[in-house]
Amino acid sequence: MLGRSDSRTRALLLLVAFVIVAGSLGIRLAYWQVVRRDELAAMAVRQSSMRYEIPSKRGSIYDRSGTVVLATSVSRDRLAANPKLLTPDRRAQVAARLVQLLNLTGDDAANLTARMTSDREYVVLARELDPSASDEIRRLSEGDNPELAGLILEPQSVRLYPQAGGGPRTTLAAHLLGFVNRDGVGQYGVEQYYQDDLAGLATVVAAQRDASGNAVPESSTVIEPGYPGQNLTLTVDASLQVAVEQELLSAWIADRAKRVSAVVMDPYTGEVVAYASYPSYDANQYQALAATDPGVFVDPIVSTVYEPGSVFKMLTATAALGAGTVTTKTKLRDTGTLQVDGGRAHVDDADHKPMGVMSFEDAVAYSRNVVAAKVALKLAPTTKAASTKLYDTWRTMGFGAPTGIDVANEVGGIVRDPATSPWRQIDLANGAFGQGIAVTPIQLAQAYGAMLNGGMLVQPRVVKAIGDRDTNPVVKGRVMPDTLSTTLTSMMHHVVHEVDFYRSRTLIPGYDVGGKTGTAQIWDAERHAWKVNLFNYSFVGYVARNPGRPDLVIAVRIEEGRPTVIRLGHLEMPVMSFELFRRIAHTAITTPDLVPDSHVAPGIGPRP
Repeated sequence: MLGRSDSRTRALLLLVAFVIVAGSLGIRLAYWQVVRRDELAAMAVRQSSMRYEIPSKRGSIYDRSGTVVLATSVSRDRLAANPKLLTPDRRAQVAARLVQLLNLTGDDAANLTARMTSDREYVVLARELDPSASDEIRRLSEGDNPELAGLILEPQSVRLYPQAGGGPRTTLAAHLLGFVNRDGVGQYGVEQYYQDDLAGLATVVAAQRDASGNAVPESSTVIEPGYPGQNLTLTVDASLQVAVEQELLSAWIADRAKRVSAVVMDPYTGEVVAYASYPSYDANQYQALAATDPGVFVDPIVSTVYEPGSVFKMLTATAALGAGTVTTKTKLRDTGTLQVDGGRAHVDDADHKPMGVMSFEDAVAYSRNVVAAKVALKLAPTTKAASTKLYDTWRTMGFGAPTGIDVANEVGGIVRDPATSPWRQIDLANGAFGQGIAVTPIQLAQAYGAMLNGGMLVQPRVVKAIGDRDTNPVVKGRVMPDTLSTTLTSMMHHVVHEVDFYRSRTLIPGYDVGGKTGTAQIWDAERHAWKVNLFNYSFVGYVARNPGRPDLVIAVRIEEGRPTVIRLGHLEMPVMSFELFRRIAHTAITTPDLVPDSHVAPGIGPRP
C-alpha cells in the first residue's frame, strides 16, 4: 500500500500563502479605490478630455480714409488626407485627380503624389486653396461612390493684401505693412509692431473626446474667453501711396539704383501720409520670397543706415545759428580746400574750386564743404568743445536713437560720441557735411520737421486709430526757438531759389518749396575703398501752399544711383533727388483732403 501524499503542514502553508496574497490584493485594491480615487478619476478625465484654442479674427488695416482695405483676413481651406483609409490603387487615383484639379506640375505635383500615396494617417496636401478649388473638391467627395475619398478640408485664416502696389508684382505699402506668417504672427512693419492689437486673444476651450479623438461639441466649455483683434486706421493716404510708389519705380529704373525710398510727413503731427521703397514685394507671396530673397523684406526707411552727405549742412546751420557764431549773412571765404590737423588732413569742395567770399546762406545753397567745415570748427574755442556742440545738436535733433515710429525693427543709426572717442579736426569737418555719421530717412524727416514746424521734435507715426481710439501726436520737446525754425525754413527756401541747377527742376508753380540736397560717396567695406561711380543722393525739404508756412516735409533717398554725367563737382542722373522730390511734393500737395486748412504746431499753437 502506498503512503499518503498529502500533508497537513503543506496544506496549512498553502492556505497561509493564499491568505497573504488575497490580503495584499485587497489592501492594494483599497489603496487604488479609496486613497488614490480622486487622483485616478482626474487622470481618467484628462485622458478623455482635450483643451484647444480657437484663434480670434485678426483685425483689418485701412488707409487714413477708413475705406481702403490694405490688409484683411479671409478663410481659405487647407487640404489634408488620411491615405491609410484607402487602398494603394485608390490613393494613386486620388493623387492623380488632385494634381489635375489643382493644375500642379513638377516638384509640386511630385510632392502631393508622394504624400497622398503614403501609408500615413494624416498628411497636408495643399494650403490656402482657391475657393473654387475647395468647392470642386467638396463636390467630388460627396455621394455613395465619390471620385475623391479620404480627403479633409480644414478652414484656416489667411492674411490677404488686396491692393496692388505701384510696381509690378507688389502690394501697396508692403514695407510699411509687413506680413503675417502661417502661425498668425506679424512679421516686419505694422503687422509686427501691432501684433497684440491686431491678433486679439484666442478663446481656450475644454471638451470631451469621442472615440476618434475629436471634440464632442455638446461637452465644450469655455475656459478663457478671448476677444477679436482690433482694426487699425493708418495715417497713409492710399492714392498718394500708389503715386509715390510709381514715382520711385520710375526713378529706380532711370537711375539704375539699388533702392529708392521716400517719406512724406506732416511736420506738425508726425503723421506719415506716404511711406515707400522700391524694390518692393508682394506680401501675398511672402513664403516664396522668404526662400529666395528674404533681404527684400528689410525696410530701408527705418532699418538701414547711410551717410547722408550735405543734407546734414542744415544741422551744422542749426548748431551755428543757435550758438550765435554766425548769421545767414555772415561773410565767409570759400577756399576750395581746407587743411586741418596741422596739414595732416584736408577737406575739399566737390569741384575743388574756390568761390571766394560769400554769405553763409549762399554757402549752404551752393553746398560748399569748406565753409561748412570752417563754421563747425568755429562753434567753440577748441576742437573738443566744438565737437561736443555739433554732437549735442545731432542728438537733440534725434540722431543716434530710434525715432519711436510705430514700425517694427527701427534702428538708431550711428553717432560717435566725442566724449568717449575724441574727434580730430577732420572728424569735426567731415561731420559738418554729413560724413562719419549714419542715419535713416525717417530720422531726417523727423529732424527737418522740427526745423519747419516752429522748433518742436515730433515723433513720426503711421497709425491714426486703434479700433475706435484715436492716437495722439507724441511731442518730444522743444529743440530750438521758433525764430530759429523760421530762419532755417528761409534758408531751405533760399537753396532752391538761389541756385539755377536746383531752381529749374525743384520749384512748383503756385507753391512754395525749399530743402537741401546731399550727394555722398559709399564706402565698400569688403574692398576697403570707395565704390566707383555709385553714390547716395538725398533731398529733404518742404512744400507749402503759403510762403513760410510748410505743409509737408519730404525725405527722398536714391541709394547707389549711377550718374550718367560725371564731371568734377557734377554727378548727374536722369532723375535727381530734388526732381523726385518735386514730383512727389506736387502730387502730395494737390491730393484732396490730405493737408488741413491750418496747422497747429504741438506746444506752440497756430503756425504764423
